[in-house]
Amino acid sequence: MNNTVSVDVMSGDKKLTISAGLFAQQANGAATVQQGETILLSAVTATDKPRDGIDYFPLQVEYREKFYAAGRFPGGFFKREGRPSEKEILTARFTDRPIRPLFANGYRNDVQIYNSLLSADGINDCDILSVLAASAALTLSELPFFGPIGAVRVARIDGRFIINPTNAEMEKSNLDLIYAGNREVPVMIEGGATEITEADLLAAMKLAHAEVVKQIDAQLELRRKMGLPDKVVVEKTEDESLLREARGLAEAELAAALEIAGKRQRNEKLAAVSASLKTRLAAIHPEMTAEQFRAMFDEF
Repeated sequence: MNNTVSVDVMSGDKKLTISAGLFAQQANGAATVQQGETILLSAVTATDKPRDGIDYFPLQVEYREKFYAAGRFPGGFFKREGRPSEKEILTARFTDRPIRPLFANGYRNDVQIYNSLLSADGINDCDILSVLAASAALTLSELPFFGPIGAVRVARIDGRFIINPTNAEMEKSNLDLIYAGNREVPVMIEGGATEITEADLLAAMKLAHAEVVKQIDAQLELRRKMGLPDKVVVEKTEDESLLREARGLAEAELAAALEIAGKRQRNEKLAAVSASLKTRLAAIHPEMTAEQFRAMFDEF
């Protein structure tokens, strides 16, 4: 039974179709984005519990282009897919960059975004679709993502701006502007031009932002069509009472330790300050966990 739900949005004169409900139904969120006959699937999965002992967000973004997307299969000496190509690695980083900062502060659950090219028509590039598909999948999930975002590429041919140009159009273009953003502000801008005035660049960015807003509305519409309520993400506020108390107890000692020139001596003194502070705080707050102290001392 086909339970696919789709939303169409025009990016310039190109139609984008964002769909969900058919692939990767056991993922936290999954969506496909299609332009022409190029189709890209993004599936998002996450652990139920945060990973202990880390002070960073464990997000992994993968992007793969399998031979079958172009109707081919490995043969001859190499009968399996190889390691990611430079294009795949760069597209994964390109997808990660605008998405990573938009997760809730302090979120430590492992998250994987796996983007796979299902069909390549050789006409439309897929790097922009990778960002949009990842945003759509995250929007359909219940992960604390402050999205959605949209992404477009802007080209300029004979002084005319073109949104999401084809590969053939890009060969004639003297501008390659990649723009990703939310409804209010851009979150990633990169690209280059043969030569462009400041006024033309601003005009291209304004045009790109208007297209991004349309993509954002389409993703929210898709979530509603899937029967899901509007997602509300609340930023978690950190309790700084432990940090304030630690500063009152050991701020001067820590400052003195950091002024030690020798690396080994400095590290030894910092370890001693940390051990002493942990003992004193444990006497005041017996409920304090090792992870709470580690996170507080890192902020200290």
